[in-house]
Amino acid sequence: MKTINKKGIAALSLAVILLSEGCSKSFLQPESLSKFTPDVSLTTPAAMQTALEGCNTINRSEFFGDSAPMLTESIFSDVAVEGTTDKTTPAQDLNIRITPTANLNSDDYNKIGWYWQQWFKGVHYANTIISRIDNVKWASPADRNSVLGQAYFQRAYAYYRLCNEFGDVPLILKEETTANTAYYSTKREVILDKMRTDLEFALANVTDNGAKGEVTKGAIGHLLTKIYLELGKFDEAVTTSSGVINGGKYRLMTARFGSTGGDATKNVIWDLHRPDNKAIATNTEALYLVLDRETLDGATALGSQLMRNTTPFYANANVILTPNKKTGITDAVTAEIPLSLYYGRGIGRYRGTPYSTKYIWTDNTDLRHAPGMWMNMTDLVYNAPALKTSDPTWYGKNLVQYTKDNVNTMFLNGAKDTIRCWFGWPHYKVFISSTNIAVDKYWSPPRGTNTDWYVFRLAETYLLRAEAYVWKGDLASAMADLNAVRARAKATLFTDPSKINIGTVLDERARELYWEEPRKTELTRIAFIYALTGKPSYAGKSYNVANFATANFFYDRIIEKNDFYNKGVVTNSGNTFTISPYHVLWPIPNNDILLNINGHINQNKGYSGSETNVPPLDKLPQ
Repeated sequence: MKTINKKGIAALSLAVILLSEGCSKSFLQPESLSKFTPDVSLTTPAAMQTALEGCNTINRSEFFGDSAPMLTESIFSDVAVEGTTDKTTPAQDLNIRITPTANLNSDDYNKIGWYWQQWFKGVHYANTIISRIDNVKWASPADRNSVLGQAYFQRAYAYYRLCNEFGDVPLILKEETTANTAYYSTKREVILDKMRTDLEFALANVTDNGAKGEVTKGAIGHLLTKIYLELGKFDEAVTTSSGVINGGKYRLMTARFGSTGGDATKNVIWDLHRPDNKAIATNTEALYLVLDRETLDGATALGSQLMRNTTPFYANANVILTPNKKTGITDAVTAEIPLSLYYGRGIGRYRGTPYSTKYIWTDNTDLRHAPGMWMNMTDLVYNAPALKTSDPTWYGKNLVQYTKDNVNTMFLNGAKDTIRCWFGWPHYKVFISSTNIAVDKYWSPPRGTNTDWYVFRLAETYLLRAEAYVWKGDLASAMADLNAVRARAKATLFTDPSKINIGTVLDERARELYWEEPRKTELTRIAFIYALTGKPSYAGKSYNVANFATANFFYDRIIEKNDFYNKGVVTNSGNTFTISPYHVLWPIPNNDILLNINGHINQNKGYSGSETNVPPLDKLPQ
């Protein structure tokens, strides 16, 4: 395994044209350079490899830290909403909160602006490598082309995300060494087709022999499959995904393995998601992962905060009461029954929807929803020490499930408390325990710590191929790929191909890819496919590109499945959960549009400023 070199990353930050993150400069305006210019620092194979690792740090930071950016991807979807109920600022009333001039990069608001800034930073990093690839004396053309292919992957990954988060955006294909205020939006189809050709080169020139955490041939094939799908090239998507699945390097993990493989109380799903099992050589499922451990240089500040952000705020101001109306729960780590040590001290920012926490779990055999793997609130117990004398009957007993009749007596604020304090979660995914609680600064209170994380995993490749087969009308083959993933989880297998559709694929993605897939990106990608092809959805509705901002599959899917947005749920702070069809694309931060004084970056339809849009570029820049 390759150690992340913090000094190398710091040098890279000076060597490339950085994006300004301040409010006074454009997101594309370069900083002044020191003596550590690319001409000096990016002249050896080792320096180029360090530069690639710098790209990995951007991809890594999407998953980590408090209110990690992945939270924002999740709440613009069918699987989750922002669960914070004591502030008016979180992205809940999206119709009001999400505007081009709003705060778009804050833990207490959302991280839309983070994505805009960081993906373009990744584009700059990759372009610097690409533009200077021949400044290095390479041992062989194969070595050169491998690094170039990995840089193409990094740029393609950034643009894949940008095109499905923001639509038409500026296309930058070379290193920029001077300030540029003349950018124009380019059609997303043009961008994605360029990324396709780059990835085809990368697929032919990158191997699977690199260190864990580096870009692999499997990861390139996986991303290329997504882009083929989005371009309507379904046969090519089947071919490329099949190359990853059948290439001999990668296999689904179906047998017990790793440090937990001998624990008879667990299963292979638990093994798959243990922090110390993700990057080991025997794990044949990881296509591309990011490394984040306190023992490595360059570890992420705060590490993973998953247990803080994705588990319920069950100790929130003592809101959960026993049937006798006594305070039921404490999160104290010193409690006789220390729930926070067992499950984490959550604050419920990521609030799974009933769709993702209940409706999709249709059988009792699925290991991903098995007792001890998946936690329901009724698996917790009343542990407040005062209960030993004030309500001894309930001390140590399992929480009682609320109903419409008792909800107002079980919670201080009635049903509104259930938004943040009562929902199920995948314990096997989010439990990230410290190996040394006494000294781990990220563990107090228990909220997570450093961990490796999957970006692309073979299970998703199967689901991408299943999707391609659905678009092609080969439902039997789609069912077989879905069943490959379900069989590993011991879920009941599908038997009727006629019942397989895009909704079936999305359901399986929700079961398998919690906090791995950028759910909004994937829903938008699928919405674009429906609009471009005119194929009817599983609900029988057809879409087109002309009115994409007012009618699209993204919105219809969310309104169908997300009971917060479709029922007008109101939080304790008075926010009502709302979403609109134009949220299929996020607003481009207004400041960067204004600072681009010699060009024109279009605003997405539905947001203020879109009335001045001009036709986007429809060809590659010369």
